[in-house]
Amino acid sequence: MKILLLAPHPFFQERGTPIAVRLLASELAEQGHAVEMLCYHEGIEVEIPGVTIHRITPPSWVRGVPPGPSWQKIVCDLYMWPAAKRLAAEGRFDLVHAVEEAAFMARRLKKLYGLPYIYDMDSCMSAQIADKFPIAKPLARMWERWEAGAVQESAGVVAVCQSLVEVAQGHDARVPVCRLEDVSLLEQLGEPPEERLGLDGPVIMYVGNLESYQGIDLLLEAFALAAVKHPEAHLVVIGGSDKDVAKYRGQAQAMGLEGTAHFLGPRPPAHLAHYLDQADILVSPRIQGENTPMKIYSYLDSGRPLVATRLATHTQVLDDGISLLVEPNAGDLARGLGELLDHPEQGRALAAAAQERMASHYSLEAYRRKLHGFYESLESALERGGRP
Repeated sequence: MKILLLAPHPFFQERGTPIAVRLLASELAEQGHAVEMLCYHEGIEVEIPGVTIHRITPPSWVRGVPPGPSWQKIVCDLYMWPAAKRLAAEGRFDLVHAVEEAAFMARRLKKLYGLPYIYDMDSCMSAQIADKFPIAKPLARMWERWEAGAVQESAGVVAVCQSLVEVAQGHDARVPVCRLEDVSLLEQLGEPPEERLGLDGPVIMYVGNLESYQGIDLLLEAFALAAVKHPEAHLVVIGGSDKDVAKYRGQAQAMGLEGTAHFLGPRPPAHLAHYLDQADILVSPRIQGENTPMKIYSYLDSGRPLVATRLATHTQVLDDGISLLVEPNAGDLARGLGELLDHPEQGRALAAAAQERMASHYSLEAYRRKLHGFYESLESALERGGRP
């Protein structure tokens, strides 16, 4: 098929959604589909065999589009719509694959040009708005109605985790849904960097952005409690914008953690295995959200034990057999960290079970099988004038 892939975000950037979209585009092209992607103006240039990349051209003052809802994203989407309409009007596509809010554009393209579309749910946008901007909850309810309409009009939904499968099915149980989880990034092996942590003592590591929903404040508080019994332990945080790194460095110093809490800033995903290998314990302290963080799959693949908060964002993939789940408060997170510091053999058993689960359920081969099966069913159904 000839597919128009609408990706409303900077591309390419080394963060969750762009990484997932790069994998999606490359796998669709590998399966023989002709893919043209429309994305934002920001991001590094990358070549994906079989994929043509188009970019929007917003005003020059629109810069630094962050993850999640933002005024920059609103402006970029206003410029993305006419570009998407122009491409669709040329009449060379069989299908639109629309990521996140681009599904609203795809719904309109269907009305204008009869193009069927896939709604790629990487997150629940109405919940994101309510979490990030509590004052905008009335807007979130309106967004939820739009989401429902986009699901109902789609040829199918691709959901990144079980909670989003349930969201989609709650809007319309008749719509076919493909649960397509992220995969481990540890296969992206680049030339390992020379940087070594060189820390004397066990290392607790977090990798990811430093947005408030990730629970970095909770992590610092819990680490300070755990450090009372384990003063030799170190906390290493990889990722985040310069602004967020500076903020949390200052917070750690104010808590008396200077010398034991280390904020390294971002590192390339191709080097992720190099850094995870230097950790003793991995941690995901999220306090909000429903979708499973992409890093969880790399954590499970790493051979290192994981401590995570017992919330739906984690428990749709994690359980007590492959991770140490704790309540989302500083005391219980500190208890969990201390438990694995005191009992490394427990951590080794959890890590081994996690790697087995990863290989059987969330491998790249499993991703390919699910995506190929869904698209094969979709293509056959569209030829018959129906849904998969």
